[in-house]
Amino acid sequence: MMPFLYFPEDKTEYIPALIMLLLFILLAFVVYRIIKKYSRNEEEKMKDFEEKVLERLEYEHDDDVTRK
Repeated sequence: MMPFLYFPEDKTEYIPALIMLLLFILLAFVVYRIIKKYSRNEEEKMKDFEEKVLERLEYEHDDDVTRK
């Protein structure tokens, strides 16, 4: 019967697993940075849009007040 956990005597068998682990960690970090950058850009666009909407609402409100 094979043991449930396998710990090799030759520790060089850990090298491919370590390389893959480091690769996935690096890839996860890169994706995290890309998402963070995209989110920051979207936040800036939304702030600009919000300012334009508020200016337009304020202008329309002022225009309505002067008409009355």
